[in-house]
Amino acid sequence: MKRVSPKEAKALMEDGWTYLDVRSEPEFQAGHPAGALNIPLLNAGPVGLSPNPDFVRVVTSVFATDAKIVVGCKSGGRSLNAAGILERSGYASIVDQRCGFGGARDAQGQVIERGWLDENLPVETGRPAGRAYEYLLKK
Repeated sequence: MKRVSPKEAKALMEDGWTYLDVRSEPEFQAGHPAGALNIPLLNAGPVGLSPNPDFVRVVTSVFATDAKIVVGCKSGGRSLNAAGILERSGYASIVDQRCGFGGARDAQGQVIERGWLDENLPVETGRPAGRAYEYLLKK
């Protein structure tokens, strides 16, 4: 699987790829790459994050298997997992944005690769109509 930097992900989006943010709804609402769609791999709950049982179903209702998708999250872990799940589900054009929205960090919490936000790429907040999970879940 190909892994790209935030700037490479932005260039792919300018070429017609769609950014799929797999973070939880509250994370997405707080800030996300401009134009991104949100389908959480994990849902936020009272005791933390838990697997979203509807992840693959919602992705397949939104995207054809030949869609060009850049998958991103907070720091690269969830997106790599989600990209693997999507490849195993028949998606052929999947790219993982390796350091996410907030950047990749080492064991001490130091940023080792800047994420989308720190690269000063376009950001939105809130629940954009048609792209927030609450809308996509209904498809």
